[in-house]
This record gives sequence, C-alpha cells and structure tokens, in this order.
Amino acid sequence: MRTLSMSVPEVVREIITRNRSIYDCMKMDLINYTALAVKIQPEVEKVLGNAVNLNTIVVAIKRYADSFESKDEIKDESVLKNARLALTDGIMDIKFSVKDSAMDPMVILDKFSKITNNYEFFRLSDSFRFLTEDIDDVRRIFENIPNRDEFFSTGLAKIRISIPINQNQSDVVSYVAEVLHANGIELVNAFFSQDSIIIILRGTDASRAYEILHSEISRVR
Repeated sequence: MRTLSMSVPEVVREIITRNRSIYDCMKMDLINYTALAVKIQPEVEKVLGNAVNLNTIVVAIKRYADSFESKDEIKDESVLKNARLALTDGIMDIKFSVKDSAMDPMVILDKFSKITNNYEFFRLSDSFRFLTEDIDDVRRIFENIPNRDEFFSTGLAKIRISIPINQNQSDVVSYVAEVLHANGIELVNAFFSQDSIIIILRGTDASRAYEILHSEISRVR
C-alpha cells in the first residue's frame, strides 16, 4: 500500500498529460506558458489544497516543455532505460469526497488492510481515492454506503513503471503518453511517487499497452 503526495510540477504534468489538446500544443511549442498557468491554477490549487504562486506554475510548465526538447536531443534512449513494468488488470477506482460523512477513510483503510495490501491510497485536498482490485471483498466494504456505485469506476487496469533512482523520471509520463497515443491508446490517469509512476488505462487497452511499453524498454537496452 502506498500513500502519495504530489508536488506542483507533478500536478502540472498530470493535468497537461490528461488534456490531449494542451499536451499536443505544448509538444508543438504553441502554448503561452503564462496563459496556461492562469487557466490551470485553480485545478492545481484544488489538488494541492492550498494557494500556489502563479510564477511557480509557469516555471513548472516551462520545465515540462523543456523535457520535450531534451527527449529529442537524446532520441528517447534513456527515458525507459532499465525500467520495470508491472501490470494489474481488474482495477477499480474508488473516489469519494472529504465532505462525505458516511465515508471515514481511516475505517476504510483498516478494512482494506484486513483484505489485501494490493491497493493505492491518495489523499487530495477535497477527496480520497483508492485504486484496488475489483473483488467482492472490497465491494462489501462499501455495501452499506448509500449510492455507493457512484464512487466506483470499473473496467480499469494499472501499469506501474519503476525507474532507477539515479535516472531522470520527470519526462516518463509525457513519453509514455506520447508512445501510447501514437498507437491509439489514451491514459485515463497518472500518479507519481518517489520510485515509480502508475498509469491508469481502460482494461481493454492494458495488455496491448504493456506490450508496447515492454518493446520500448527492450529497444533502448
């Protein structure tokens, strides 16, 4: 089990990666960084739960944009070098509001720990999120919660990408999103930790995405 917190650059990368039109414009150097920072500032602050200086967001956007140029210079050879992949299908995304009195995250965490350790827990400013296997024992945790089906997103899969600590991880998600997009596969979401990146996809795309990424790793070795 992992509990992850995010930095401003990580949140900026996630927002841009999930928005394909912004991502493509940035890749083609058609984005005004300040204008984009103003646009995404409310979302960045919502995720982090506190005010964020506009210039901090601008710097994060510029560094992300610079990573595209760096990748072109090194011909993508080091981005996934020595990476390890782990695919888990049958994943369910459970998200509920901090304000939902019927959902006590500590109680739910305790119940999860008695069932499985194969889950991710994310604490955001306005919500809690679990990524876990879609199994009956997990669903029973929420059986007494009104409208519980509204909290579930099912039919998903996750691929954990582990990168060596001494290797730059900052542009992995952009590279992965670009490779998969070129093959007709879009990310549902992405989450960052100190030693790995978790990408969420539709379950129907998972096996093919894994094969594509595995072939990329084999290519650069």
